[in-house]
Amino acid sequence: MKFVNSGIVFQEIPDEVTLAVNISNCPCRCPGCHSQYLWEDSGTPLDTAAIDSFVKQYGTDITCIAFMGGDAEPQAVNELAVYIHQAHPKYRVAWYSGRLRIPSIVNKADFDYIKVGPFIRHLGPLKQPTTNQRLYKKQPDGTFEDITSRFWKK
Repeated sequence: MKFVNSGIVFQEIPDEVTLAVNISNCPCRCPGCHSQYLWEDSGTPLDTAAIDSFVKQYGTDITCIAFMGGDAEPQAVNELAVYIHQAHPKYRVAWYSGRLRIPSIVNKADFDYIKVGPFIRHLGPLKQPTTNQRLYKKQPDGTFEDITSRFWKK
């Protein structure tokens, strides 16, 4: 699994300062995708050394690490989520998947946030109430609450 780039973002995960890590080799290829450059298998290996490097670089400037993609290798994404929680427990972990459902080989409990759903242009992104995409936040009891409506202007 490889990543192409990363950056600090403020709108992906509510109440978090998130390091978004853009993973290449996306198999979803959603029509209207704004990140088609992630369809190619390119970039730098995304492994525990890369995670450690991010943590060293960003330190307390971030509160969450989000994997943007990784649908070609969901088990690798899960393994990195486990690693972050074990080696760097102060960070929360998010995964944005273009799939409708998280594969059964993934343990959802290893994530603090999970977004699912392919981008469907006429339904809009998360900020549109018509979106098909959903963002879930893990609750203290281990269940996941749909917090998608937090993106909608009231």
